[in-house]
Amino acid sequence: MAISESEVIVGSHQEPMTTLSLEKPALAETAIALDADGDVLAANIRNILKNVGEDPNREGLLKTPERYARAMLFFTKGYNESAWNLAKDAIFNVDHSEMVLVRDIEVFSMCEHHLIPFMGKVHIAYMPSGRVLGLSKLARIAEVYARRLQVQERLTQQIAQAVDDILKPQGVVVVMESAHMCMVMRGIQKTSSMTTTACRTGVFKKNKDVEEQFQFLLKLRQSS
Repeated sequence: MAISESEVIVGSHQEPMTTLSLEKPALAETAIALDADGDVLAANIRNILKNVGEDPNREGLLKTPERYARAMLFFTKGYNESAWNLAKDAIFNVDHSEMVLVRDIEVFSMCEHHLIPFMGKVHIAYMPSGRVLGLSKLARIAEVYARRLQVQERLTQQIAQAVDDILKPQGVVVVMESAHMCMVMRGIQKTSSMTTTACRTGVFKKNKDVEEQFQFLLKLRQSS
């Protein structure tokens, strides 16, 4: 997952708000070494190339199986990661009760039905209950679950549940907006279709005023 021009908003519309930028993390796909499972994956890709009528021995495809194997291992590296392990050293006791929102976190995932990418943005907000999380960790939690074979509905729920489990806040809300290549490259082939999903816990489900504050903060980007 990359983070590009993501914004962090702390506060409410009654009080001054702080906006911070999150740096884009370095990618590590080229550092992935192929083990026995990776070698099997690469061999299977060679067979797929043959089965679609290609010659895996031609110059342009000689290294494609290994490249694809590394790419797939990177796309699914979240299976070997734990949201708790990523976040546990960045939980701080802070007397802050106003909403924290990290919006426009770019995420990339793989549809489990066709193994085709879907990508979009996630907005994560929570109402603290005596503890806050290092801001970049919200984006990293999203990446843990995005780097797996997914459906958008489950991905949204898993991110919200992880933040809720880690911080035990008053409530969490996660909204995700994505474009699915399985709707663009195949099927109905609609290039402008976007899918929006949401998951709410705690006060975001029970308190209309809190939900309205969240919507207000999200809309600030549209009028700025």
